[in-house]
Amino acid sequence: MQGVPAQSDHLQDAAEFRQPAHRHGVELYRAHIVRHTFDPHTHEAYGLGAIEAGVERFRYRGSDHLAPPDSLVLMNPDVLHTGRAETAEGWRYRMVYVDPDVAAEITGEPGWWFDQAVRHDPLRARRVGARLDALWHTREPLAFDSQLAALLDEFRDHARVSVRTRSDAAPRFAPVLDYLRAHLADKLTLEQLAAVADLSPFHFLRSFRDHYHVTPQQMLMALRLHRAKQRLAAGAMPAQVAADTGLADQAHLTRAFQRRYGVTPARYRKQLRG
Repeated sequence: MQGVPAQSDHLQDAAEFRQPAHRHGVELYRAHIVRHTFDPHTHEAYGLGAIEAGVERFRYRGSDHLAPPDSLVLMNPDVLHTGRAETAEGWRYRMVYVDPDVAAEITGEPGWWFDQAVRHDPLRARRVGARLDALWHTREPLAFDSQLAALLDEFRDHARVSVRTRSDAAPRFAPVLDYLRAHLADKLTLEQLAAVADLSPFHFLRSFRDHYHVTPQQMLMALRLHRAKQRLAAGAMPAQVAADTGLADQAHLTRAFQRRYGVTPARYRKQLRG
């Protein structure tokens, strides 16, 4: 991305980009900048993120701004801005850049506009940082899209929107649940599930979440763990159960199972089979 370094001449600086293969118009960025000074540049995207440590100083819309730790950064598309460290230790932060049309598709609300480039909101900034970290490490497309929608929700209160266009329609999702149960071991995409519901992808995501109060990915995990419980009760070994239900490995099954049921899969299997 122009103006933002993927590599720096300064040894103390570190910056990385990641783009999800399945979702064009979205780019993740994480960095610790000590010496680098960002020349004026723009992004053809919303720049949304959180400051984790240190303080950034930047010029944006004709004014200087300071972004301290636990603050949100909210930049509108195509607005020229700079950036440099205000403190000797630099600043560490995470961002996501989302093209306006992609943001509108995800939120159902075109034309978001942020009046303030920095918001000091410690609790939300930490949640945003955690969600950006989760996005960075997520490799399942459905999990990524669910986390991305939740991330944009974190910024919704700060966005000025001219017309709210959310639909109150609540489609029937029984075929979607059947599809999830039939494909527990697969890496599913939002597009696949939306096609089952005959909706556009992010309209489907919003409607599903409004109806069930969880994302499709959370529902998928719940169904996977329910199936795992059934398989363990029938005597299957945890490693095989993990493979059959789409979990990464036995360790993933153990963590997820214990969080939901309070015992490890091995102990649960042993308890039932004596």
